[in-house]
Amino acid sequence: MDPTPETAMQVAQIIQLAVAPVFLLAGIGAFLNVCAARLARIVDRSREVTPRLLASRGGEHDGHVRDLRILDRRMHLVSWAISVTVLSAVLVCAVVVLLFAASLADLHVGTAIALLFIGSMVSLAAGFFIFLVETRVAARALRIDPDILGHQPEG
Repeated sequence: MDPTPETAMQVAQIIQLAVAPVFLLAGIGAFLNVCAARLARIVDRSREVTPRLLASRGGEHDGHVRDLRILDRRMHLVSWAISVTVLSAVLVCAVVVLLFAASLADLHVGTAIALLFIGSMVSLAAGFFIFLVETRVAARALRIDPDILGHQPEG
């Protein structure tokens, strides 16, 4: 292929190479949306618990402290999941840029493209794993008391 795309067909071939990573970016964006919504709900919950903590004493106070510690851990985990997932998206963008640059300037950067894509997948997998850990922390914190589950109505 000529180092500079002179025909619409050559440009179309370059775009075809970049389409798959662009679809991957759309999926990453959807996952980031889920993470951001989850983070917002955690922040809202912590804002709800904080005044209760300040107004409480004794065992109730200790329970609120425990809740805030769990919420703080969850915020930290979701923030990390967002960070490594954004890194994945940036690496995918670099892959697309290099695909175009390689085609336009006849660069031989196949290894760099492959390494960036591998880095993106590792980063995305890390984001998913951290998200899984956060959901496990949330589920463990929200266990329903067995006494409530066994409650029978009077009458």
